[in-house]
Amino acid sequence: MENSKIAESVRQMFSDYLKENRCRRTPERFAILEAVYSINGCFDIDELLKHMEDNRKFRVSRATVYNTISLLINANLGVHHQFGADSKYERCFGAEKSHMICTKCGKVTEIGNLNIKDNITTNIKKFHLTHYSLYLYGLCNKCHQPLKRRKARMIKKEKK
Repeated sequence: MENSKIAESVRQMFSDYLKENRCRRTPERFAILEAVYSINGCFDIDELLKHMEDNRKFRVSRATVYNTISLLINANLGVHHQFGADSKYERCFGAEKSHMICTKCGKVTEIGNLNIKDNITTNIKKFHLTHYSLYLYGLCNKCHQPLKRRKARMIKKEKK
């Protein structure tokens, strides 16, 4: 994990969540937690498993990963994204996430903090926001350029 204070907080929150929900606190679950928080951005289960094998030299079953990811989501330490047919996961403690999704090629780009949390908390009373996720749908530049050129050619033809 990047920041030791965040790592300590996240580990304690997960431990408390497991204890409160009468779940076992296993080394595998904490290894998965650490792996999730060491990945920047979104990942799928295969990427997480590969990351754990390559960087942590720690092998866990696919079932254990799915079960632990579910626990992290329920503990508000992880989030599940559905980008079209792709299922992705991401850490969410201490970070607000915004994504741009191309509706043509499916490319997903994470955007930095847009200070949306301040706007939300100012405008919504009696609601305690823990985290948020924003999805912006449109066309990436690569997919938009051919359309833009095609439209320019059509306008040129109409003028003739």
